[in-house]
Amino acid sequence: MAITVTEDQVIDALRPVEDPELHRSIVDLGMVKAVQIRDNGVVGVLVALTVPGCPLKGEITRRVSDAATELDGVESIDLEFTVMTDEERENVRKMVHGGGGSATAGSNQAHGHAEGREIPFAKTGSKTRPLLISSGKGGVGKSSVTTNLAVALAAQGYSVGVVDADIYGYSIPRMLGTDREPIVIDEMLVPPEMWGVRCISIGYFIPQGQAVIWRGPMLHKALEQFLTDVFWDEPDFLLIDMPPGTGDIALSLAQFLPRGEVYVVTTPQPAAQKVAAMSAAMAEKVNLPVRGIIENMSWFTGDDGKRYEIFGSGGGQELADELGVPLMGKLPLTNALREGGDEGRPITAIDPESETATAFHEMARQIAVEMKPKKVYSDALKVI
Repeated sequence: MAITVTEDQVIDALRPVEDPELHRSIVDLGMVKAVQIRDNGVVGVLVALTVPGCPLKGEITRRVSDAATELDGVESIDLEFTVMTDEERENVRKMVHGGGGSATAGSNQAHGHAEGREIPFAKTGSKTRPLLISSGKGGVGKSSVTTNLAVALAAQGYSVGVVDADIYGYSIPRMLGTDREPIVIDEMLVPPEMWGVRCISIGYFIPQGQAVIWRGPMLHKALEQFLTDVFWDEPDFLLIDMPPGTGDIALSLAQFLPRGEVYVVTTPQPAAQKVAAMSAAMAEKVNLPVRGIIENMSWFTGDDGKRYEIFGSGGGQELADELGVPLMGKLPLTNALREGGDEGRPITAIDPESETATAFHEMARQIAVEMKPKKVYSDALKVI
């Protein structure tokens, strides 16, 4: 029995269906190559994937099937896949990422290209708030804070990206539990997403167990490409997991992200607090505002229900008072937080009602609402 639905109606039904990685209509992206109306309530659909072996092919199948079968008379779809040509991928990249030549990475002129692509987060009209999560020394849980704060912001409805700028000690992919690498569309990197957070890290490009041994210029270029060649899609927040200390990477990011906000992670003991103050001092020298202090490992609750301040107390508040900024919150030392990082199951996502997760959600709320910049930045606003 023939069905009365038309090809145009099927196309219209598929228009709201978004590619799960690019977050654009599969119709507008040119992924729907053909629609065929058949008998017995069957509609044939041919979809062109952006890359061979697309890791989210199953999700695309589900979305297309759900949308098409909403039409009266359509019982099922016969979905087939093909792969875009190089020219079609270039068109997709231009549509979502802009720019001219496919390899225009970086804000500086590159060999063989007329000009580099601008860092979008440095532009005055960008809606993205770059949050630089910093520390003076390693071992204070800065990456755990970055991961869980990002997940908390995403859970509150914001679009969030994370740049793992700790090139020598990258750990964000493991902590987020991202189980696939970025895909490449015409030399545009599409970062994997987990728990509502997109992430890019040098860990996706270095063989397991291999050390990164780079000098300053290579670090600078890699970070620049993380900001320009990656399809971030203008998130509300871009968290930067900074390396400890005040070296080349910190200097480069201060240059790349002049509108960045610095949040310093410390532990309670005075020794850690004094070192963390150096990170804050550097931020001041490069004209980046320190917006708040986050104290980690503030206490441990024993089986007897008592709180034990293993690393002392007061360091976070003392640093906050010294800098004239708020102490955003105190985080307990818990096995669950550590295990979540090792297993790629952040405590903020899997146990949102826990004491630790509640603290992260409150910090995320403070940053997003109470500390929202009051200045309006726009390329259209100019002083004449």
